Amino acid sequence: MDRLEALLQALLFLQAEPVAMGQVGLWLGVPDDIAQRVVENLMIGLEQAQAGVVLERGPAGVRLTTRPELGEELVRRLGLRAPQPLSPASWEVLAIVAYRQPVTRLEIEDLRQTGSERTIQTLLDRQLIEEVGRKETPGRPILYGTTVHFLQEFGLARAEDLPALPDTPNA
Repeated sequence: MDRLEALLQALLFLQAEPVAMGQVGLWLGVPDDIAQRVVENLMIGLEQAQAGVVLERGPAGVRLTTRPELGEELVRRLGLRAPQPLSPASWEVLAIVAYRQPVTRLEIEDLRQTGSERTIQTLLDRQLIEEVGRKETPGRPILYGTTVHFLQEFGLARAEDLPALPDTPNA
């Protein structure tokens, strides 16, 4: 591992959030093409070494994460609890927000034919959705959209990369 790769690894280790590629170049004091090459080399080096961390590239940039296959053993050894799975209602609301964003609570409730306030709060708490603005209608209701965390969790670069919905016949 060369000095720039070691420096990048140390810098990323200190960051909780992904780092944009432009920032990587600034940190390393190199042009973007060289920063890109350093990222690639570090990614390959960590993989070849079967290190406990991997370099992950996502929509918000690059970050160090725990090697996925070590997850179960870490949970067992550290006594960590996995987060509670999303309820069917949460999955429903998340899908509506993902495919119809930006969308208001009333629009969500109109589609679901049931209240969604608590479900929306759960998704906000889990940082899967966020307030993205206000609709220019009376009352100026809050508009919701998905977050960068949502994209990372589902391995998407952008919301437009969601799989297409199947065509459904009109009722």
